[in-house]
Amino acid sequence: MRVAMNDIEGSDRQGVTADVRLAAIVDSSFDAIISKDLNSIIQSWNHAAERMFGYTAEEAIGQSILMLIPDHLKSEETEIIGKIRSGDRVASYETTRRRKDGVLISVSLTISPIKNSNGEIIGASKIARDISAAKESERRIRLLMREVNHRVKNQFAVILSMVRETSKRSNDPGEFEDMIRARIMALSRSHDLLVTSEWAGASLFDLIQEHLKPFGREEQILLSGPVLTLQSNAVQNLGMAFHELGTNSSKYGALGSEGGQVEITWTIDSGAQNPGSVGEREFQLTWEETSTPHPGDRRDETTRKGFGTVVLQRVAPQSLGGSAILERSPGHFKWRLSAPLASIIVPHAGSEADDVSTGFGI
Repeated sequence: MRVAMNDIEGSDRQGVTADVRLAAIVDSSFDAIISKDLNSIIQSWNHAAERMFGYTAEEAIGQSILMLIPDHLKSEETEIIGKIRSGDRVASYETTRRRKDGVLISVSLTISPIKNSNGEIIGASKIARDISAAKESERRIRLLMREVNHRVKNQFAVILSMVRETSKRSNDPGEFEDMIRARIMALSRSHDLLVTSEWAGASLFDLIQEHLKPFGREEQILLSGPVLTLQSNAVQNLGMAFHELGTNSSKYGALGSEGGQVEITWTIDSGAQNPGSVGEREFQLTWEETSTPHPGDRRDETTRKGFGTVVLQRVAPQSLGGSAILERSPGHFKWRLSAPLASIIVPHAGSEADDVSTGFGI
C-alpha cells in the first residue's frame, strides 16, 4: 500500500515538475506567449510580451487583446475567436500589432486552442514573433532591386550612346573596340563602388582613385578637397568624366610624360544667401594639368571634338544640373565643373568638415 502511495506521490511530483518546467520555458521564451479566454480577455503574459509590446503583465492581464490590434485590423480577432470556438485550425500568419507607445510592429502569429481537463475549448494561446527587422530588410531589398533595375537600364542607354558617339569619331575597327571596352570598364568601376555601398553613394576621393588607377603615374597626381559622399547619379557621371580626362591626359597631356602634373581640386561655395542650405550651395571641381608640349605636335586642341569632349562639356554637367568650362592650350589643360551641391552629395551626409589634400598614391 505504501508503495502505491509513493507511486502516486511520485506522479504528483512529476506533474508539478512538468508544470514548473513549462512555466519556465514560457517565461524565458524569446517570443511573446499570451493566453486569452474566448472573450479575448488576456489571461497570461510572459516577459517577452512585456518587451515586445511595452505593457507589464499587471497592465495587460484582464484587458482585451484588442488593445494590441490596430483599428483597421480588429476584424482579425473576431475571425480568430470564431475559428477557435468551432475547433477549426488557425494557420500561422503575418500581421501588424500596436505597442503601448503607439508604434506599429510587424509580427508573425501562431494561435492554438486551450482545452480544459474535459477537452472543452476555453481559450487560445498566441505566440507572437517580432519580424519588423525582416520586413525592413525585405523592403530595402525591393528598393535596391528597383534601383538596380533603373540603373541597369540607364547603363544600357549610356552604353548605346557611347557606341553611337564613338563610332562617329573612329574609322579604325580596332581603335573603336579598344575605346568602347575601356569606357564600359570605366562604367563598371563606378558600378562596383555603388554595389559595395548598396547604392548609397561613394566617396569622391575613392571615385577619382578608382578611375585614374589604370593610367599609373600616381606620383604626378594631387587631390585636394573636402571629404564628400556622392549620390549614385554623380558617381556615374563624374566617373565617366574622370575616365575621359585620364584617357586624354595619358595620350596628350601630363600623364603621358614624366614631368607632367595633374591637380584635382574641389570646393564647396557656402552660398551668400543661406550658408546652411545645401540646396543653394555650389560644388566646384577643377582638373588642371601642365606638361611639356610635344615639339612638332600640330593638333588643334581647341577644335578637336571627341566623345570625351562631349562628356566633359555636355553630358556630365547637364546630368548634374550644372555647367562646365574646358580650356586647352599647348602644355596646359583645364576642366572646371560647377553644379548645385544638392545634386552631388548624399543628403545629410554632413561630411564636408574634413579635408583631403594628398598625393594620389597615398
